[in-house]
Amino acid sequence: MNQFTTLSLADAEHALNTMKTELERQKQTAAVLVVADAHGELIALLRLDHAPLPSIQIAMNKAWTAARERRPSRDIGQAARDAKDGFDMAYFGDKRYIGWGGGLPVMLGGQCVGAVAVSGLPEMVDIEIAQIGVQAILEQN
Repeated sequence: MNQFTTLSLADAEHALNTMKTELERQKQTAAVLVVADAHGELIALLRLDHAPLPSIQIAMNKAWTAARERRPSRDIGQAARDAKDGFDMAYFGDKRYIGWGGGLPVMLGGQCVGAVAVSGLPEMVDIEIAQIGVQAILEQN
């Protein structure tokens, strides 16, 4: 029997609250924050008041990609866009794969236990805020 560890709702709530606090400190109000389980499936989502509607699905896809691939969503995009070795992401077999930055896996003891993602802000800010969420989870586990 296979057993695996995944994030809990309490982990997700803690990460969302930590990221939201940082966004409030930065006076950012246009983001969607997501925490997913080890399979990339949604645990919790927080949409700030001025977040663009497409950012809802994009944030979920970033988290899904990061959890499924066990690496940052941006890494997938960078590899796909490589001039020599790039590839069509359609061959990954699922339309949820996305290559924009902002989706990060949560690695605990060498195992992916979930993912955190942010969408709606500039890519590097999405990544920064997602990292704050990952750190919040790791510090409490």
